[in-house]
Amino acid sequence: MEECISVFDMLKIGVGPSSSHTLGPWRAAERFLAELRDENLMAKVERVKVDLYGSLSLTGKGHATDLAVMLGLSGQDPEYIPVENISGIIKSIEDNQQINLGNEKTIPFSFLMDIVFNKNFLPFHANGLMFTAYLDNDTEYASTFYSIGGGFVVKEERVNAKKKSAIKCAFPYPIQNAEELLQYAVAQNRKISDIVLDNEKSMRSEDEIHRELMRIWHTMLECMYIGCHTEGTLPGGLNVRRRAFDMHQNLIGLANYSTPQEWLETIRKTEVKFRQILKWVSCFALAVNEVNAALGRVVTAPTNGSSGVIPAVLMYYCVIENHQASEAEIKQFLMVAGEIGSIFKKGSTISAAMGGCQAEIGVSSAMAAGALCEVMGGTPEQVLMAAEIAMEHHLGMTCDPIGGLVQIPCIERNTMGAIKAINAAELALETDAKNAKVPLDKVINTMWQTAKDMNSKYKETSEGGLAVAVNMADC
Repeated sequence: MEECISVFDMLKIGVGPSSSHTLGPWRAAERFLAELRDENLMAKVERVKVDLYGSLSLTGKGHATDLAVMLGLSGQDPEYIPVENISGIIKSIEDNQQINLGNEKTIPFSFLMDIVFNKNFLPFHANGLMFTAYLDNDTEYASTFYSIGGGFVVKEERVNAKKKSAIKCAFPYPIQNAEELLQYAVAQNRKISDIVLDNEKSMRSEDEIHRELMRIWHTMLECMYIGCHTEGTLPGGLNVRRRAFDMHQNLIGLANYSTPQEWLETIRKTEVKFRQILKWVSCFALAVNEVNAALGRVVTAPTNGSSGVIPAVLMYYCVIENHQASEAEIKQFLMVAGEIGSIFKKGSTISAAMGGCQAEIGVSSAMAAGALCEVMGGTPEQVLMAAEIAMEHHLGMTCDPIGGLVQIPCIERNTMGAIKAINAAELALETDAKNAKVPLDKVINTMWQTAKDMNSKYKETSEGGLAVAVNMADC
């Protein structure tokens, strides 16, 4: 059987600010608890220590990695935890110097002593972390995980960021690269989204697929809504003022609405001049990533740092391009986006710690471009061409977050990725795909080669680029 990555693996609901540095470590903590239960060790645990390595250590404070592992060890689920409860849980752990391990057993825990930031890198991936449980019989149980981007967590990872023991399933259309996907679509004269749906149906009922895709969309819509209606300054010390609120107020004026769906309908009635379109798309992307930076709930698409691109482009389609857009088009968009993201993950990486920001904003832009192209009537060839164009113009983009925070330059980069995705889709729609010079698989391979050649200081370590040119004091 081939490696299978579901749309729901690529589009996860979680808490910001980072999929690899927040959601991944959180999930790793959950898996560590599961191991303790499987080994019947929970009752014997007297203390737990967490060692963070490489990029998780270098930018872990800014990405809330320490908070994520505490929440995970507390038995909280990032998909469902009320985000307003997070600060209270963390404060209780810090004040009481105790943690309720898996919601089962309270043990001593010092967030200053029991979370250790080690700047050295483990061999398999830049994002490594090890949990050690000290037991009542003077023995230890330790387990090491790697957060490989997009909230994916593995026990051991090859250097090229591909799973040694990949998820396996029996997809009717096993897909490892873009060429295979195109062959299925062309041979059956079907859309890419049709192929993806058939694969998903091998694992879930059609009702469940519908329900979960719409839950993803409603989470995206709510995230944009919250971001556009929240003002103030983002946490972390950079004193970044939220911009989506002011931009949104200038665009929408004194309109009346009370729900995210009513808000969407209201936006459809606004001006659609070119400048207004640019502002709306940018506003949507800013809104999502400001929510993400404030530890809000977002959809990892394919990462938290790039979570604004796909919602912004899908919202653009719904409120600007097609006022009659229905749930069918929304699901179609998300399925194509998820499949394109999975191809990048199989052929390269979606981890900025492995490939720089081309692996996050670049991949999200490619996902959005291909998805937009299909819902606007593009052929399968044009869909893949749109994805290729978007990535081609993100190749080599570095990851250099100032202060290790997913704020500067990350938030603005989502606006650029969204605009590039729209442009790429339009270019593909106006091009005969048989004249394309660069296949998507070639650009994916080039992206991976570029990632391997990139200096490590430009891979989410905050040791190069803007992260050192601009320091906290400047802000």
